Amino acid sequence: MIKDKIKQISEEIKQISKKDICLMEVCGTHTMSIARHGIRSLLPSNIRIISGPGCPVCVTPSGEIETAINLAKDDRFIIATFGDMLKVPGKSASLQDYKNVKIIYNPLESLKLAEDNPLKQVVLLGIGFETTSPLIASTIKTAHKMSINNFSVFCMHKTVPSAINLIIDSDKDRNISGLILPGHVSAITGRRYFDFIKDKKISGVICGFEALEIMQTIYILIRTFELNETIVINNYKTVVSEEGNLTAKKAVFDVFDMCDSEWRGIGLIKDSGLKIKAKYKEYDAVIKFGLKVVSLPDPAGCRCGDILMAKAIPNECKYFGKECTPSNPIGPCMVSSEGTCAAFYKY
Repeated sequence: MIKDKIKQISEEIKQISKKDICLMEVCGTHTMSIARHGIRSLLPSNIRIISGPGCPVCVTPSGEIETAINLAKDDRFIIATFGDMLKVPGKSASLQDYKNVKIIYNPLESLKLAEDNPLKQVVLLGIGFETTSPLIASTIKTAHKMSINNFSVFCMHKTVPSAINLIIDSDKDRNISGLILPGHVSAITGRRYFDFIKDKKISGVICGFEALEIMQTIYILIRTFELNETIVINNYKTVVSEEGNLTAKKAVFDVFDMCDSEWRGIGLIKDSGLKIKAKYKEYDAVIKFGLKVVSLPDPAGCRCGDILMAKAIPNECKYFGKECTPSNPIGPCMVSSEGTCAAFYKY
């Protein structure tokens, strides 16, 4: 029985774990799974699990959100977006307030919107980490091949390693002792993508999303920590390989260049974003429409930035569960289904 295996691992962790340790997960799906399965309640008090910047909606800057909202106000445009973006608050509204906004489940659906609405300009909001960027890249290549001219992408993609580097380097007290690495991202990138973590003297384990997989991963991280070892291993071998999805990575390489990128609540991180190559510039909404993205302050008192940097937990924010709820979110960590505040609130 899976429950018996989980209980056994819980007991083994309690037996081997002697030191205080802090583990950080950097995937929004892990955030939800850990909360949903009550993983923290299965661990001794000396083990702390915190959430990093694993939610792409949460780290999208306010200025980019406002730019997308301004496009949605203009009847010349149709905005195609994944559902998580709808409720992210702008200065006075959110995308859900405008009829020109259409939810998609696959980026290729945005090309169908463009074909069905030849007098409109369809702008796809390109958001996400390494998991979604190959899909957006393939959509741009398809639009180019089909000569679809009323389609473009507002590219807001982020990449994981630079953010992990920043968090580890800014962790001067060495509170973080291990990383639960993202399974979905790793399916694209491969395990070797995260080998840089060993240089930081921290272990990382790529993990699936079921309770047993998470508990196994925590056990591995605790054991290596107690033995003063440093490893980066794959505990999700049914999905993740050493090199990753070579076809997906090639699509990303063909369409995007690395660039510096602003992360909400964190700031500018070097080489942490993607921009559309000059070859496909006619599909870059920023260039095509001369978009000006300005920096905007986050809501006063909102601690999403500290939560994303693993410097605070949701109930340390004065708004959490009071003014800020899923039906009335103040910050992005409460908006997204993968946001840390949303997970804490729900579970």
